[in-house]
Amino acid sequence: MAAAFPAHQSLAGLSREELDAVLPMLKHRSPESPPGPLNDTSTKLVNDAAHPWKPLRPGDIRGPCPGLNTLASHGYLPRNGIASPTQIINAIQEGFNMGNDIATFLTFAAFLVDGNAITNLMSIGGKSPLTGPDPPSPAIVGGLDTHAVFEGDASMTRGDAFFGDNHSFNETQFDEFASFSQRFGAGKYNMTVAAEFRFQRIQESIATNPNFSFISPRYFTAYAESAFPLLYFVDGRVEDGQLDMDAARSFFQDGRFPEGFFRANRSMGFAEVGQGMLEVFAPHPVQPGNNQGVGNYVLDPASGNFSDSCLLYTNFVNGTVRSLYPNPTGALRTALNTNLDIFFRTVGNCTQVFPFGQ
Repeated sequence: MAAAFPAHQSLAGLSREELDAVLPMLKHRSPESPPGPLNDTSTKLVNDAAHPWKPLRPGDIRGPCPGLNTLASHGYLPRNGIASPTQIINAIQEGFNMGNDIATFLTFAAFLVDGNAITNLMSIGGKSPLTGPDPPSPAIVGGLDTHAVFEGDASMTRGDAFFGDNHSFNETQFDEFASFSQRFGAGKYNMTVAAEFRFQRIQESIATNPNFSFISPRYFTAYAESAFPLLYFVDGRVEDGQLDMDAARSFFQDGRFPEGFFRANRSMGFAEVGQGMLEVFAPHPVQPGNNQGVGNYVLDPASGNFSDSCLLYTNFVNGTVRSLYPNPTGALRTALNTNLDIFFRTVGNCTQVFPFGQ
C-alpha cells in the first residue's frame, strides 16, 4: 500500500508484553449475543421521518461499504461511524432486509479482523480513537478501510489500495459501472451487467496492480459485492429487480437512500446471496490467485473457492485471524473465542477450528 495511505491494523503484531500493557487501558465490554432475525420482513419505507439523511459532521467516519455508509448517514447506525456488532446486524436487517444468517456472518467476519475485541467497537471506515486507545506502534485499531483482511481489490466503485485510496467513491469507476449498465442492461444494473463488470474489474486489476490479490476472503466478498446491489439497493416495489443509475449513485456516492425508498420485499440471506454470486461467477470463471507483477496472475490452489467453501472458513480463521492475534491472552483471548464461536455458527457444515484453544 502506498505510503500516503498507511495500512491499518487492529491489535495485530503486539507482543505479549505489549498486550499486557495495553489491555488494562481499554474499557472492556464483553461480546454480546447477536440479535435474531426480524419479526417483520415485509417491504416498508426506510427513508422515513425517523431516519433522515444528514450530511457528515466533522469527525464522522465513512468507508468502503456503501450500505453501511448509508445506514450511518440515516441513523440506523451511529452517525459517527463507530458501532458494535449488535448495532450493525440490527441496522442491516432493518434497513435492507438482509437475512440474519449472512448479516451475522459478514458482521463477525469483519469485526474479527477490523474491530476492537476488547471494547466491542468497530469503525466502518478508517482508524478512530473512538474504538479505544491505540495499541503501541506499529499496531493500531483498524476499521473497514483495512486492506487485505476483509476489504480488497477490484471493487466496483473504489480503487485498489495499491493506488492509494481504497475507500473513497471513484467517479471514473462509477462511470465505467454506468457504461456497462448501458451496454449490457439498457441503462440499468442487472445480473448480466454484474457478471460482465465483475470480470472487467478483475481484468483491470490484473493489468494495472502489481500487488493485486484475489484470494479468500476477498475472492468471495468480491462476487457478493456484485450481487448485493440487486438484492438490497433495488426498491422492494420494483418488479423487474434492476437498479437504475440515479439510485446507484445515491448509494455508492452519497451513502443515501433514494427518496421514498422501500427496503427489499422479503428477507434475503445466504441462499439468495449465494445464488447471486454463482450467477456473477459463471459467465467468466476466475479462480483465486495473486499478481506477481503487473499482468502476471498466478493461481493459488490453497485459497477457498466455490468448490470448497469450508476453506473460506479455515483460511480466514487459521490464516487471517490467527496472523493478527498470534498469542492472545486473558480478556482478549476470551473475547476472540466468543466471537469465533458466533462466527462458526453461521458457516454451516464445516469443521470448527480453534486457533486459540477451547
